[in-house]
Formats: sequence, structure tokens, C-alpha cells
Amino acid sequence: MGVSNLANEIEKRRTFAIISHPDAGKTTITEKLILLGNLIQVAGSVKGKKADKHATSDWMAMEQQRGISVTSSVMQFPYMDRVVNLLDTPGHEDFSEDTYRVLTAVDSALMIVDGAK
Repeated sequence: MGVSNLANEIEKRRTFAIISHPDAGKTTITEKLILLGNLIQVAGSVKGKKADKHATSDWMAMEQQRGISVTSSVMQFPYMDRVVNLLDTPGHEDFSEDTYRVLTAVDSALMIVDGAK
């Protein structure tokens, strides 16, 4: 791969993270973005055991059972002429170190704040 080709590949990638406090809707926003990016056909739900279809980014059994994100997950999809790398991070303070690590590797972050909490 030539230098100019590598530069073009780097230029077309966008990597961003979604961060928030617990239960602010981070995984719900992630599901909506990957639905709009045509990565999935039906958005999942963050409802714990009651859900028919769990959130795509909550892939661990513990995450699906409890309705929480325990690990960061990465989804990649094309959008227009770009490649989007979307990182969904855990919201709970016990997993904050994982969130800090993710923030060192992204171009930007979307922070979701629930004003009622």
C-alpha cells in the first residue's frame, strides 16, 4: 500500500465513542445509529431478560441478562463515502477504566447526559 493510498484510507475513517452515565440511553442511541447505517435490520432493546431481541452491542450473556454494558463494543459500517467505527462504552463507574482507554483511541465522542438523573 502506497503512502498516498494509506493517507486516503485514514482520511475516510471516522472513529467515535458514545459515553454516558448509567441508564442514560447510550446503547439505545448506538442501536439507532447502526440501524441507520444499515448494519442491522431491526434495532434491539435494552430490557434485560424480557426483551425479544437484545441490543447488538450487548453481546455477552451477562449484558443481555442485566441490560447493562460491561465491555466496550465496536461496530463498523459505511456511511456515504466514509467508514464509521462506533464504540459503545460501559456506563457504570466500575468499568470507567475501559471508557478512559476508549477515549484515547477515538476522533471524537458523543456524551449523553440524562438531566433527570
